Amino acid sequence: MSFLEILRFAVRGVTANKLRSGLTMLGVLIGVGAVILLVAVGNGSAKQITDRIAALGTSTLTVQGTGRAAGTGITLDTALALQDPVLAPDVKSVSPVVNASSTTITYQGSDHAVQQFVGTYPTYFAASNSPVGGGAAFSQDDLDQGRRVVVIGRTVADELFPGTDPVGAQVTVDGALFTVVGVLQNKSSASGFADANDVAIAPLTAVRQTLTGYGPVNSVVVEATSPAKVADAQAEVSTILDQRLRVASTGAGSGAGSGGARGANATPYRIQNAAQLLETQTQTADTFTVLLGAVAGISLLVGGIGITNIMLVTVTERTREIGIRKALGAPRGVILTQFLAEATMLSLVGGGLGVAAALVGSHFTIVGVRPVVVPSSIVLALGVSVAIGLFFGSVPASRAAGLRPIDALRYE
Repeated sequence: MSFLEILRFAVRGVTANKLRSGLTMLGVLIGVGAVILLVAVGNGSAKQITDRIAALGTSTLTVQGTGRAAGTGITLDTALALQDPVLAPDVKSVSPVVNASSTTITYQGSDHAVQQFVGTYPTYFAASNSPVGGGAAFSQDDLDQGRRVVVIGRTVADELFPGTDPVGAQVTVDGALFTVVGVLQNKSSASGFADANDVAIAPLTAVRQTLTGYGPVNSVVVEATSPAKVADAQAEVSTILDQRLRVASTGAGSGAGSGGARGANATPYRIQNAAQLLETQTQTADTFTVLLGAVAGISLLVGGIGITNIMLVTVTERTREIGIRKALGAPRGVILTQFLAEATMLSLVGGGLGVAAALVGSHFTIVGVRPVVVPSSIVLALGVSVAIGLFFGSVPASRAAGLRPIDALRYE
C-alpha cells in the first residue's frame, strides 16, 4: 500500500466522525493560539517598555538626591559643576531639573492640570530625547533673562488649544503668565506609564522665580558624549559629587549603579543609568514572555491528551476493521502509519487554525498591549503541535498495530 493510499484512509478515518474530530482539533487550536498570542503579548509589552526607556536616551544619566540628611540636596551650583571639561571630559551636557507639583495651566477659561511642569536648561530637550515639533525650544538667552516662556506637550496642546496653533498664546500657570513658544513632538506612552505628552517645559530661572522657589534641584540629567562613554561619564560624575558633597570613600570604586548608589548607607545621591535600566527591563520582559509561553503550553498539552483519548476510542471502535485488514495481509507498519497519520492530521489542522486565530487576535489590543507576533513562535507552536500528534498518537497507533487478527475479528 502506497503512502498516498494510507493518507486517503487516514482522511476517511478523521472525517468519519466530524464532530468528534472537530472538538479534538478545537483543543489543539486553543493551545496553539494561546501559545502564540500570549508570547506575542509578552513581546508587545517588552517592546513598549523598551521603546519608552530608549526614548529617554541610552546615553543619559539621571542624578537624584536621596534626602538622607539635611542640607545634602543637590544644589544648582553642584549640578553645574558636573560639566567640567577637565574632571568630566565624557560629559556632553548637564541639565538641572526642578519639578513644579500640582500645576494648573489656564487659557481663556479652560484649565488643565499638567502631570509634569519642568524647569530646566535648553540642553534638556536633546538629552531627554524631547524634540520640538512646532514652534521652537526656549534659548539660553531666555534662561539667562528668566523669560516666562514654555514648551508644551501634545496632550496639553490638545486640551487647551483644540484645532488651533498654541504657539504665541499666553497661558496662566498658577497665576503666573507664560508665553507658549513651542509644542513637543508626540511621544508614545507604554502601558502602565504616565502620559509622556502631558508635560510642560520652561526655563529653570522662570520656574524657580514663580513656582518652586530657590531650593535644591529635583534631579540632574547628564548626557554623555556617546552611548559607549556612559559608564565613564557616570564614574566622573560620581567623583565630582563625592568631592562636592564630601562623601567619604568606601573603597568600593567610583560610581553608582542603576538602582542605587555607591555606599548606599552614606551616599546622599543616586545615579540612574538608562542603558543599565534598559538591559534590566529587557531581561525581565524576556522572563515574563517565557513564563506566559509556558503557561499557554499547558493548554497545548491538554490538547495532546485529548488526541490520545480520541484515538484510543477510535481504535476501539474500529477493532474489527483492523482485524479484517490484517487478515487480508495489511502489515503492522501500514496500520501504525495510518493511525499516526490520523493523529498528526488532527494536530496539524488544529495547529494551523490556531495560528490563524492568533494572527487575527494580534490585531487587537489586549490589556493595553498591542501583541507583537514573532515568526519563530509560529514555527515553534506548529512544530510542537505536530510533535504532540506523533507522540500522543503513538500509543493508540501501537495498540492498533499490535492487535492479533483473530482477537480483532472476535471483538464485539
